[in-house]
Amino acid sequence: MQFRLLTYNIHKGIGGVDRRYELQRTIRTIAHCNPDIVLLQEVDDGAPRSGGHRQVELLSDALKLRHWAFQPNVKLKKGRYGNAILSRFALCDVSDVELTVRMKKRRRALAAHCRVRKGRQTRTVWLFNVHLGLAGFERSIQVKRILDKLANAHAHRKTPVIVAGDYNDVWGTLGRRLLEPAGFKAACGRRKTFPAVLPVRALDRVYCRGQLQVDHSFASRTATARKASDHLPLVVDFVLP
Repeated sequence: MQFRLLTYNIHKGIGGVDRRYELQRTIRTIAHCNPDIVLLQEVDDGAPRSGGHRQVELLSDALKLRHWAFQPNVKLKKGRYGNAILSRFALCDVSDVELTVRMKKRRRALAAHCRVRKGRQTRTVWLFNVHLGLAGFERSIQVKRILDKLANAHAHRKTPVIVAGDYNDVWGTLGRRLLEPAGFKAACGRRKTFPAVLPVRALDRVYCRGQLQVDHSFASRTATARKASDHLPLVVDFVLP
């Protein structure tokens, strides 16, 4: 049983270089990769800068990924933005994991169980969509809170779990220090995704644990992807044995 996961900081559909709002570029970038599950960060909802659009619904309709969840994290003078999950498969048990650190921007992880289905077979994968903070100590606290969530839920080490998103981890230390000792492995190595026009930093990451195998991974570097956001999308093909 195989599925494709994509994680992408869409920068509200605003180009990283031309600063132009054009959600169609975001749609084309994602559609080119043909994912089954999409984890998005910086998704606008009712903000003037993005035409007042409810982006999660527009993306869901355009990509024909009818199952979705949206998590508003930052309130604007008008509108808000946050994280979203779009999926070809049913989502359930959607919840928030509080990641806000005192005196820092509000941040939460969007968690959900995804019922991956092929034929008559169904397997459940626990998804965590994250957009971590800019300070090193902040990110460490946030990862520990996610690990605490798993521990408090008594999640078995064989349970398929994916923690993916914009880690803002310039030096790539979070995995080695915190996630790998907890049984996670990097699903895509240090794929450079930022800035999109000429990527030099591996800010976007995918970590997995449990009965999941990684078949293939890549950062999509199409001409449209280089313009649509300040990040490139990161894609991983998983196999559920």
